[in-house]
Amino acid sequence: MKKLLFVLICILALMIGAYPLTYAFVDHKNTFLHTKAPELLANLVWKATFFLHIIFAGLSLLIGWTQFGSKFRNKHLKLHRMLGKIYIISALIGSLSGIYLGFYANEGAAAALGFISLGLVWFIFTFNAFLAIRKRNIIAHQQLMIYSYACTFAAVTLRLWYPLLVKITDDNSFSYITVAWLCWIPNIFVAYFINKKNKIADESLIKFTRQDH
Repeated sequence: MKKLLFVLICILALMIGAYPLTYAFVDHKNTFLHTKAPELLANLVWKATFFLHIIFAGLSLLIGWTQFGSKFRNKHLKLHRMLGKIYIISALIGSLSGIYLGFYANEGAAAALGFISLGLVWFIFTFNAFLAIRKRNIIAHQQLMIYSYACTFAAVTLRLWYPLLVKITDDNSFSYITVAWLCWIPNIFVAYFINKKNKIADESLIKFTRQDH
């Protein structure tokens, strides 16, 4: 069951992580950009930040899951470290650009606050994961990376929750405001329980090892 869930996460991450490619092949009238005002689309800073966000957030989503497979990590340590560095840089750029874009979110202040909060939390977890590995605090680094990727994975959960909410409520505006929070807060709770479970497992292993000796 655990492996099946991990595979499902990987598939969803790959699918949504490749989403920025659609902007190279699809008319922008058929993308998220069509929901934005012409004045905003004419703003070069906003547009550059938007593409920075979808490229680097997409990249962090694409490669982030590789950091959590112990077999892959142990077998390809150099590749793990290289991908980890790329993930950290991508997630930091993705989060900072997300904070800026949050101020221009559709549906007003409630949605804007949700997306800005996501960007801030994502940045804090990712930056602290970087600081932890610099201090060689492996356990803290692993825990913070799980929290960071939970925020990264909001790109997936947003696209799962939003159509479901629209179908249930038949209210696009309410659904968008709700998903601005729902796309990431439950992810943080899931990350918390994963870390808690891992901590219990680690403590049990340490206790067993001590008894064995």
